[in-house]
Amino acid sequence: MDTYVPKGIFLTKGVGAHKEELHSFELALRDAGIEKCNLVQVSSIFPPGCRIISRTQGLKKIKPGEITYCVMSRCCSNEPRRLLAASVGCAIPRDKRAYGYISEHHAFGQTERQAGDYAEDMAAAMLASTLGIDFDVDESWDEKKELFKISGKIVTTRNITQSSIVKNNVYTTVLAAAVFIL
Repeated sequence: MDTYVPKGIFLTKGVGAHKEELHSFELALRDAGIEKCNLVQVSSIFPPGCRIISRTQGLKKIKPGEITYCVMSRCCSNEPRRLLAASVGCAIPRDKRAYGYISEHHAFGQTERQAGDYAEDMAAAMLASTLGIDFDVDESWDEKKELFKISGKIVTTRNITQSSIVKNNVYTTVLAAAVFIL
């Protein structure tokens, strides 16, 4: 029975600011388009055969109130001028019968690019470890093709990252999510 193995996934991100921390999180969920779901955070496996769909397509497939599984990263602060980042990275093997990895990373003081690259690197490293392969990010990255080669296996990576700078002493929440479609 594989009724709970997702067939699709979409990536989304959001930012929210409010004097109340919880309300800033709600606004970030709204910005990401997933505020209407009962979100269940799950761990880090990119299912075999799962297809990445656009955010627009994914949002059309979710219904208000439904239980929705996701891998989510979030970061919040009310410290003025604090740089926040939340990122979800994916490492997807070319062989669609194999599973990949999704990582979540949040940080203070990292740019969107730094956090996104780090999340992708973590996902690729986790995938390599399941294959029993030593993995060096710098040696495995093919700059020209923009993909990882892990022991001869081609792996594509991607991320979605949201960053923001806290303003006006209000809580700011950033989030990034990989949302599963069953």
